[in-house]
Formats: sequence, C-alpha cells, structure tokens
Amino acid sequence: MKLSKQPPMERGAGILLPVASLPSPHGIGTFGKAAWDFVDFLSRAGQKYWQVLPLGPTSYGDSPYQSFSAFAGNPYLIDLDLLAEEGLLAREEISACDWGENPLEIDYEKIYRFRFSVLKIAFSRSGHQAEGDYRRFCEENSFWLEDYSQYMAVKGRFGGREWLAWPEEIRLRKQPALQRYREELSEEIGFWKFCQYLFFKQWNRLKEYAGSRGIRIIGDIPIYVAMDSADVWAHGEQFQLDGDRRPTRVAGVPPDMFSATGQLWGNPLYNWERMEEDGFDWWKKRMAFSARLYDIIRIDHFIGVVRYYSIPAGAATAADGVWVEGPGEKLTEAFFEAVGDKKIIAEDLGVVTPEVRALLRRCGYPGMKLMEFAFDSDGFNENLPCHYDKNTVVYAGTHDNQPLAGFFRDQSAESLLFAKDYLGVPTVGQLPRAVVRAGYASAADIAVFMVQDLLGMGDESRINTPSTIGQNWRWRLSAEHLTQDFAARLKEMAALYGR
Repeated sequence: MKLSKQPPMERGAGILLPVASLPSPHGIGTFGKAAWDFVDFLSRAGQKYWQVLPLGPTSYGDSPYQSFSAFAGNPYLIDLDLLAEEGLLAREEISACDWGENPLEIDYEKIYRFRFSVLKIAFSRSGHQAEGDYRRFCEENSFWLEDYSQYMAVKGRFGGREWLAWPEEIRLRKQPALQRYREELSEEIGFWKFCQYLFFKQWNRLKEYAGSRGIRIIGDIPIYVAMDSADVWAHGEQFQLDGDRRPTRVAGVPPDMFSATGQLWGNPLYNWERMEEDGFDWWKKRMAFSARLYDIIRIDHFIGVVRYYSIPAGAATAADGVWVEGPGEKLTEAFFEAVGDKKIIAEDLGVVTPEVRALLRRCGYPGMKLMEFAFDSDGFNENLPCHYDKNTVVYAGTHDNQPLAGFFRDQSAESLLFAKDYLGVPTVGQLPRAVVRAGYASAADIAVFMVQDLLGMGDESRINTPSTIGQNWRWRLSAEHLTQDFAARLKEMAALYGR
C-alpha cells in the first residue's frame, strides 16, 4: 500500500486555551464576545494558532474527553448574550440565574441547574423550524443528530441514567420502542436539535472570524468515545460489545512509573474488524465532520491506532490488560480520504514503539514533544529542543500537566540544576520563561503553550489532574490578563524566532 503523506505545517506559535476557560459573566466561557476578543488578542500577539480542548457535551466528571457524543457540541458553550441580541432571551432572565460567585472558576453544578432552563426559554420563542438554515443543518447532520437528540431525550426521561440502565426495549433499540419514544418525546428531541443548531451557528461564525484574522483552530478529538454516549448506543456493532450490548473489553493504559495499577479509562474498544468491513465509514464521518469544525485536528492517544491496551470489562484495575495490534495504516488512509487538505497532529505521548514512529514518518503527521519531560535525565533526552525535527509540535505541557511554575517547584535538585544549565538561566524562577523561549527558538514547526505558562501562573491554574475527579476542568482566565504588554512580548518573541 502506498500511503498518502501530509505536507508540512506552517511554522508558527499558538496558545492552548479551552473555550470553557474564557472569561464571561455567565459562569463558563462561550462563543461570545470574550472568544472574539481572544482571537483579536492572538492576532495582536503574532500568534497563528488557537488550540482548544474537545467541544463535545460533557457528562459526569465534566471532562471534555468523556462526552455524550463524538459529534455534538456542548450546549454550555452557547453564548446567552448573543441569544439576547436575537430577541430569544431577556437580559433579566439571564441575570436572574446564579452562575457562581467566583469568576475564575466554573461551578458545573450551577451551570447544569440553570443553563438548560434558560435555553428552553429561547427554544420556546424561536422560529427556527421555519428557517432554511435550520432545515439544512438538520439534513446535513442527520447521520448523528437524530440519534443524539433522541438519546438525550430518552436519557432525560430516565433521570439522566446511563443508557445501559434503560429498559431493555430502548436500550437494545428495538424499532417499536424507538418509534414510540420519538413520538412521546418529540418536543424534547426538538429542543436538543435546537441546541445543536445554536452551537454550530455560533461556533462557525467564530471560526470564520478567526480565519479572517489569520488564526487557525487546532481542535482535539479523543481517540475513544464514552460508553455512555449516543455513538455506542446507536452503533453498538462498531464496538466490542456482547449480545446484550455490554462491553467485553475496555480501554486504558498499563502500569508504569506513575501508577502501579495503570489507568482504567473504561471506554469501550472499537471492533476494528467490523469497522474495516465497511471501509471505516464511522471514522470517515467523524474525521470529515472534525475537518469542518477545525483547521487542524489533534488526535488524542494516537498510539492506539497502531496498538491498543485491552482490559477485560469489569476488571478492578488496568493490570490485567494486554496489548493488541490496531488497524494502523488502513485507518490513516481513511483519515486522508476524509479530511481533504486539513492537517492532523498525532498525540504520540506514552510508550512510542518503532511501529508508531514508522507510521508517523510515512503519514507525515507531526508528533508532540513536552518540555516538562525533558530535564529528568541527560542531554540525550529526546524531549530537549536540540533534538527536535521540524515536523514536530512542541509544548511545555498539556491540559493534563502542571503549569510550569508549579512543575519546577516540585522537581529534584539534580533536575533543576540540569534545566538551569541547559536553558542558561541562574535561578529556578526564571525557568518557566526560559522554557517558552527555548520552544519558540526550536526547529519545531509549531510551538503551542498554555496561556497559564505564558503568564507564569502556578498550580492554582491547573486544568486537570489525571486519575482524580471533582476539581478538574474548572479554571478560568481573567480578561485583565490579556494586556497590550503581554501581546507585545509574545509578538516580539514570535518575530525573533521566525514564527
């Protein structure tokens, strides 16, 4: 097989900032004014890329990597002020809700309690069903929108319970039950379609504006989908499920130096043989859809394309799993067919085998380097900038890592000495800014840093701590941080290093 090969990325710099972390007066970042202002800031700061986290609707734990759908958008990100401008909401209806007391933290309980009630007011006033744009949206997205909307409506009927706990007739998607619930829940199904229409209308306008300002959006898609999702409920044959539609094997990673029992993610694994039979049609639809949403697609846990860790369903830990060969280049060829001229970044962190490296070379996908992994050994560490290829995306850390200021406070004296020597600074306090400069100066085509690291923030701004639940995905940025001086500093550095 002659593999397609992706052309190189344009050299440039970018900022990693989740949409939910943007400032807003209503508890969570949205596609409203603050997002448009952030695009303007990126342009002023000489940046070319804005990397966001997955935009899907979040479930228990609030993680964007565990979504109710691989296609749908998160209704939390719909901007309410824009709806007020359209006459769908009154300002006092928005302000009457309790969106939380701390503007620097998302209170998901309050967002969940009030967001949908406000959106239902907008739904009741909207004439969207008569709009040609709405009808076209439903037609163009029917391959996922119908299943997702019914799934959410049925989930509401059963108190939000996961679909595995639904009555058998609807859990197994028996046709009489599907038809009955469509009729009984037609109003609720219409509401969920309306939310998706609003989401993508607002997102597409924001993305178009970003493009007009020279900013490309790097999107992020998890390789796996959540068990409690419309995807698994509607397309069970594509996953490793038994005859009762319950998972037989689930995803995770094996024990390592960070965890003696590994990580048990619990996502259902794909039935790759079945997927290959129809030419990876589900994946082609997912990638083509992502290519419309984003300019560049980052595939999380790309190493799972080559080989994946398979754990028996019901296992207490990930220790009992085994490695299994993945579809490899058969799947990446399907990616090329689906995304057209859009680019892909492979998140290749973890145990990168020679097979993974070989596939990345043949596809031309850039991999990732994390500078937080660079200073714990010696000068031959491949995460050090002196070893980067051009076809690389460099980060200090991702949403799963400590911000640099907190990271360096927790390192050993030996690692700190090496980092100071390598980066040429005399004090630990100077290391965060030196890391950013080294990333910008490197050969890597793209340098992306979390806004927290560019601002020198500490652990209070951490987005996620893996294997924990309850306090993640809450951090928010203040508009006061996006100053003219900050933009000028980034623009100067981008110009200095040809970004």
